[in-house]
Amino acid sequence: MTDLILEVIREGGYLGIFLLMVIENVFPPIPSEVIMGFGGVLVARGDMALVPLLVFGTLGTVVGNLFWYWLGRRWSEAQLRAFIDRFGRWLTFEWDEFTRARDFFRRHGDWIVFVLRFSPVLRTIISLPAGLAGMGFWRFCLFTFLGSLIWNVLLILGGAALSGLIETYEDVASLAIIVSLALGVVWYIWRVVTWEPAERHGGGED
Repeated sequence: MTDLILEVIREGGYLGIFLLMVIENVFPPIPSEVIMGFGGVLVARGDMALVPLLVFGTLGTVVGNLFWYWLGRRWSEAQLRAFIDRFGRWLTFEWDEFTRARDFFRRHGDWIVFVLRFSPVLRTIISLPAGLAGMGFWRFCLFTFLGSLIWNVLLILGGAALSGLIETYEDVASLAIIVSLALGVVWYIWRVVTWEPAERHGGGED
């Protein structure tokens, strides 16, 4: 299982890493921890180089987040709410999560875009209120790039450090990956099935 995933990522190359990171930040099929972590394993094996992996992965993160930033710049809060009420089920993205991110941004300002790149929950959602508040384009790109760069370095180094264990305990690693992916699928299905538009579960506060 691990060899199959590594082969898929290796064959996709740096452009594949870029596209996976773009998609991961728009719609969460595979978390960045898996993508960049396995990239780190390939770095340790000599199949990829650290710098281009880091650059392409981080640029993919920025581009993916620009989608949400663009929505925030283009739409009003009422339009964003209508969008989340309509598509939140499939994005596993709820209105109260947006309002939490919005309040974070209002309290802490632009720097929270950098800080929340280390949060598994709010790191993508924060792009919406950043765009809604009219945060400067280049400033948004810079803070997103720097925060994502640091996070991706940690993921790559972590993957590289674990590469020896993955090779030594191939069966255990494969089982852990299968279980993790299965839990991810179950979690996604649970979110889709139990998700309700904000007005149905009392999320009427702005």
